[in-house]
Amino acid sequence: MICPCQNQQDNAKLYKECCEPFHMGKTPANPEELMRSRFSGYVLGLNEYILNSWHPSTRPDDLDIEEDDQWVKLEIVSSNKKQVHFCAYFKNEHFNNDIKIGFSVLEETSDFVFEAGKWFYLSGDSEINQAKQQRNQNCLCGSGKKFKKCCGL
Repeated sequence: MICPCQNQQDNAKLYKECCEPFHMGKTPANPEELMRSRFSGYVLGLNEYILNSWHPSTRPDDLDIEEDDQWVKLEIVSSNKKQVHFCAYFKNEHFNNDIKIGFSVLEETSDFVFEAGKWFYLSGDSEINQAKQQRNQNCLCGSGKKFKKCCGL
């Protein structure tokens, strides 16, 4: 299985070679690895992993996420030792003539902190907008076709 954080990426890694080791207990070496593993954790419905990788000072008391195939692509815009700026694309539930259309993007700059030998997600500044695709980009639906020949019709 392709790792959820690698979906629709060139030279995508398999889950067992990418995020699964973190989900099984390996410590991410930097904020970007933690961000990728958290994205995959959300897609796969790994509540315990998400909670354990969240800093106790900002972590919710409870989290109830389920496996979610609406998330289609993760794009890391930039990362450093304290922040990761990313775009996470997801399917909309809009209908036009009984055909699902549209994608949105969650853009966030996440803050991370290193404590007790591990990285934690601290907080994030996020915004959701409609995803704007160029005609010659691969379609976000995952068909492998260009947007203009797929959902952009």
